[in-house]
Amino acid sequence: MPTYEYECQNCGHQFEAVQSMKDPRLTDCQKAGCPGPVHRKIGRGAGIIFKGSGFYQTDYRSDSYKAGAKKDSDSSTSSSPPPGTAPATAPAPSSASTATSTQPV
Repeated sequence: MPTYEYECQNCGHQFEAVQSMKDPRLTDCQKAGCPGPVHRKIGRGAGIIFKGSGFYQTDYRSDSYKAGAKKDSDSSTSSSPPPGTAPATAPAPSSASTATSTQPV
């Protein structure tokens, strides 16, 4: 709910009130002994704080951009083998690792 600022037109007392947008404006000063009318001032607004995930530039891309990005990602994944599959041919073992010593110990 927004916070509205009020100022008494008789005594100059300033105060804030948290009200719903649907609530009627306050009309009487809240200072004791002052029955003066109040005027709602123009508020300075509030800062926007983005918390949590999902506030990225890519979240608000156009539909054509999203379609192009999906097409690019689909074509790049179809050209590479699926993860976890073995290559078609295994590399030959190197001769150094399979050589055995023939000299007595």
